[in-house]
Amino acid sequence: MAVQSNNSEVEVSGGVTLYTGIAPVKVIAVNPTLDELKDLGINAKTDPNYSVSINYEEYNKITFWLECANPNFKVKFEILMQANNRESKTGKFMWINNVGQTTWSEDVPSYDWWKNADKTRKAYVGEDTLINFTKAWANVANGGEVSFDTIDAIAKGQVAELQEYVKVLKDNKLRVLVGVKDGKYQAVYNRHFGRLKPMRDDLFIKALNEDYGSFNAEYNKDLKLQVYSPTMVVADAPVAAPVAAADDWDV
Repeated sequence: MAVQSNNSEVEVSGGVTLYTGIAPVKVIAVNPTLDELKDLGINAKTDPNYSVSINYEEYNKITFWLECANPNFKVKFEILMQANNRESKTGKFMWINNVGQTTWSEDVPSYDWWKNADKTRKAYVGEDTLINFTKAWANVANGGEVSFDTIDAIAKGQVAELQEYVKVLKDNKLRVLVGVKDGKYQAVYNRHFGRLKPMRDDLFIKALNEDYGSFNAEYNKDLKLQVYSPTMVVADAPVAAPVAAADDWDV
């Protein structure tokens, strides 16, 4: 006899248990095909579409599939990218360098704290999120290089280089905050990604409390990984205790 049961107090959707909190995960695929999804044990019926139109603008979806081992579940995380430079309404551009620093400026940054001016360029739409994710995924040291040889192609939705990194970093883990949308969909917070060591929950809390840092999903206020319950709707981000240590990648 085999019965995959759950406690009757647990909220499940379509037989799938949902989770919230900070989860240690591995990247198991990037933009997989339908057959690849099935091989990963992910229930999919149609070929995935890795482009989307939002407000009459076209975006390429960079879709990472993440797996948590204990408890065991899989969740996808999407980054929307364009092969256009990211520009503000005031005419400033986002600039990026090869160690993953970003800033807004009309011209090439000349700040004292800005590094490697000779390896600075305008960032693509969505590139900052991709780089921040990669910093945690690859466990890049403070000030270490984090850039892609084919970033022009990646911004256009061509992810061969990222797929190679899935193989190279197959044993690496990062920490992500997962929540639940509409009571039935897993979601991943995109404003901060943590590395496995040290475990800095305070940096997630800091991000949640920043302007435009809110998480459009339900999650538990203590951020501990647990089974989702509809009663854990969070309207305000948790408050962080003071931490003396410097932020990760504060270069």
